[in-house]
Amino acid sequence: MDKVVASAAEAVADIRDGASIAVGGFGLSGVPTVLVKALHELGSAGLSVVSNNCGAMDAGLAVLLSAGRIARVTGSYIGANKEFARQYLAGELEVELIPQGTLAERLRTGGCGIPAFYTPAGVGTQVAEGGLPWRYDGQGGIALASPPKEVREFDGTAYVLERAIRTDFALVRAARGDRHGNLVFGKSSRNFNPVAAMAGRVTIAEVEELVEPGELDPDAVHLPGIFVQRAIALTPQEAADKMIEQRTVSEPGGQRAVGH
Repeated sequence: MDKVVASAAEAVADIRDGASIAVGGFGLSGVPTVLVKALHELGSAGLSVVSNNCGAMDAGLAVLLSAGRIARVTGSYIGANKEFARQYLAGELEVELIPQGTLAERLRTGGCGIPAFYTPAGVGTQVAEGGLPWRYDGQGGIALASPPKEVREFDGTAYVLERAIRTDFALVRAARGDRHGNLVFGKSSRNFNPVAAMAGRVTIAEVEELVEPGELDPDAVHLPGIFVQRAIALTPQEAADKMIEQRTVSEPGGQRAVGH
């Protein structure tokens, strides 16, 4: 039952070239940066990543992206990641952009053993009708486009069929966890982490505060240990290393200052 391994390097050692990986986080909040760094050092390439976005400010998944280790991204947001946009438009990267809520539900249903579901999100758009550019040819043309999806009507409303997502691995970050893999996510880091963890066949968690079994209030657990196969305990320095993509503070007099 003890799922704790000695190091991040040991935890990711079997993630090989071509693996698919669900990664928790939103922007830079709740991103498993220590595990991502260990995967970068391992050198695995040709990875298919499922995550809301692909890192920012040269942190998070941007480390793997800049090194050319990612072949495909399934996500919802490119944002201010210029390298992500460059690789996508240059035809170096395959990208499946889908509605954010649909992405979360595709991950959740994958973890629940539900193969597909119907949703109204995307009906009447290229999400349902096909034609979204998955890969450009580097000359402004589309080399690979999304296929059309099944649309069905229920009680007079059209819904598009979306398939669940299962990945070989999942990498997540938790505020607290025990040796059995039960996890608690802190504040806004409770974003895509629980559903990403559910979608992975082998889920690896980096934990800011590791406690013994029985120390977590069962009612406070956000993800039960049945979804987690490995965990690593972060050092205090690693746990405190949390970047902020955009910092907003108030100056004296009530004026707002925004920094990055």
